[in-house]
Amino acid sequence: MYQSVSAAEAVKVIKSNDRVYVQAAAATPQILIDAMSDRHEELKNVEVCHLHTEGSAPYANPKYSDSFHVNSFFIGKNVRHTIKAGNGSYTPVFLSELPLLFKRNIIPLDVALIQVSPPDRHGYCSLGVSVEATLAAIDNAKTVIAQINTYMPRTHGDGIIHISELDIFVEHNTPIFTHIFPEPNAIEIKIGDYIAEMIEDGSTLQMGIGNIPNAVLSRLGNHKNLGLHTEMFSDGVIDLILKDVINGNNKGVNPGRAMATFLMGSQRLYDYVDDNPFIEMKASDFVNDVSMIKQNPKMIAINSAIEIDLTGQVCADSIGTHMYSGVGGQMDYMRGASLSDGGKAIIALPSQTNKGVSRIVPFLNKGAGVVTTRAHMHYVVTEYGVANLYGKTIKQRVNELVKIAHPNHRESIAKTFFDEIR
Repeated sequence: MYQSVSAAEAVKVIKSNDRVYVQAAAATPQILIDAMSDRHEELKNVEVCHLHTEGSAPYANPKYSDSFHVNSFFIGKNVRHTIKAGNGSYTPVFLSELPLLFKRNIIPLDVALIQVSPPDRHGYCSLGVSVEATLAAIDNAKTVIAQINTYMPRTHGDGIIHISELDIFVEHNTPIFTHIFPEPNAIEIKIGDYIAEMIEDGSTLQMGIGNIPNAVLSRLGNHKNLGLHTEMFSDGVIDLILKDVINGNNKGVNPGRAMATFLMGSQRLYDYVDDNPFIEMKASDFVNDVSMIKQNPKMIAINSAIEIDLTGQVCADSIGTHMYSGVGGQMDYMRGASLSDGGKAIIALPSQTNKGVSRIVPFLNKGAGVVTTRAHMHYVVTEYGVANLYGKTIKQRVNELVKIAHPNHRESIAKTFFDEIR
């Protein structure tokens, strides 16, 4: 009844002027992307939209600008050049609201390119390691093209779709994208120590991936009854789950389960989540919904920033006027943790860049985007300590943030700020 075709055959359905959504992160269907990109000579004005994707993005080559235009909801390294080159755009959107753009037909979709696990004996496939806005894309795109891959873990939760929902599919088995993070350095470990001290037993965690989240997780081995309600997670949580440190017993939403909307890590992570009922993968309009997040008591949100000014404004999506990443789920979780009973909303960052530039600044750089406003800010953590900004005046915030700035910059950033506002 259902027949596989080649990738080249599958993408023939894509027409000029179509809009194509690509599943994100480790689930990026590379074989379909390559086949679509190979049609650059015959296609015109195809919009390719997605969150961060892994792998190569040949459609993002500026020499194919007549054929493809990139629309990033979160800008990844493989398409970052398109913003300056002119063959790409950035659409700011909370990850919690991205599915609504498809559901409400604000951004109509013609084609969705996805990757799934093989169907079970009942015909059901799994979206595996990346659900995010893909369910909404599947429901609203005119055509769904899937790569069926035995390497895709079969995860539990909402990302279960029947093979009949796939209009076209390609059977192609290849390992999905992995990401291995280096060991945290001394500065990141110090930040991890400060944050670990702020986490009480019975807390529920949200963190991204990277060295600071890994440093925090490495310090939680003696904690009890932690939960996981997070946009995404990586390998760092596995040992804590196996030790029963993370068990979800005190969560307000889906107690006894760990929840995420996408995953990225090593093959060990993918093997661990495969057919593991403790892991619940749900769409981003649920996982990142503030009204859901705040139901978890002692919700801990740990996010990062490019820079933060002395009033508490957080820039996390651009370096000055240069668009770098995206809004993502930072505000969803900062707000959800703030409203949680006993919750803590934390921005964690090294006090300066590798080149010695302070990341705590008197004023944000020209063109810098404010992702988290000063009114939403609670805690800021650097290797020099913790600043609590909640309920503080501007002057008090300045004093708090100067204390945790790098000693080389404390005097100058304070002087610049007060000289300018007087």
